[in-house]
Amino acid sequence: MTLTGLLRRPKPHQHTAPVVSLDHVTVRYNGGAPALEDVSLVVQRGERIAVVGPNGAGKSTLLKLIAGILAPTSGTAEIYGYGAGGHICIGYVPQRSNVDWAFPVTVADVVMMGRVAKIGLLRQAGRADRELVRQSLEQVGMTSFKDRQIGELSGGQQQRVFIARALAQEAELLLMDEPITGLDVPSQEAIFEILDLLKVQGMTVLVSTHDLQMASDKFDRLMLLKRRLVGLGRPAEVLTPHNLQQAYGSHLTVLPGPEGMLALSDTCCEGESHD
Repeated sequence: MTLTGLLRRPKPHQHTAPVVSLDHVTVRYNGGAPALEDVSLVVQRGERIAVVGPNGAGKSTLLKLIAGILAPTSGTAEIYGYGAGGHICIGYVPQRSNVDWAFPVTVADVVMMGRVAKIGLLRQAGRADRELVRQSLEQVGMTSFKDRQIGELSGGQQQRVFIARALAQEAELLLMDEPITGLDVPSQEAIFEILDLLKVQGMTVLVSTHDLQMASDKFDRLMLLKRRLVGLGRPAEVLTPHNLQQAYGSHLTVLPGPEGMLALSDTCCEGESHD
């Protein structure tokens, strides 16, 4: 969230409205080709959705749009019935490659940043704020690391700290951009254990990922992008041979397997560097 966003009065919620509503949204960078094109979708409360697609499909752009970091070139984007931007109910976790891990800040400091929009830039944190930070760290199993520098942690630990920041922020919508990329299996499982708890608590979560099998196993609904919305629904409805070929083209081979369809991707690189 920008400094301007922190100084702006938080936008209200229309609680009968969807958490996210995009209507024919197109996003262009510097007047170039669209990074997202004519995307319309609705996300309801408590959903956990995986955003999948090839490199350059617009996954990072979509999350930044919802977070209010980017504005649509055309179309409308709404959070709880109001325009995107200025919503302090959104916790956004960028790709790890986009974070300056050398910045000298402790784990507790990072989590306390989630309180800034609530308490204001010119006020000091109170007892209730510090208690919420403590509870958030405890919920993600990072209490013993509270005085460590954030850059000293492993990738999985860093992701858990950012989830704690969203909890301290009292976020209702969590956006995570490639959170499991480069993590070992135990670290991935630790992240999903936390996400399972957040689902029980009713938090809405959107996670971008390249891992189609993981997305199919761990998420109720998938959003398949290739700049346009190729599919949105249950994994079996979205990951059809037709949709996969439409999204990945020659970069994906679909083969029958003993437990269903097997998708083999040969995308050239990790991350959303093309967005």
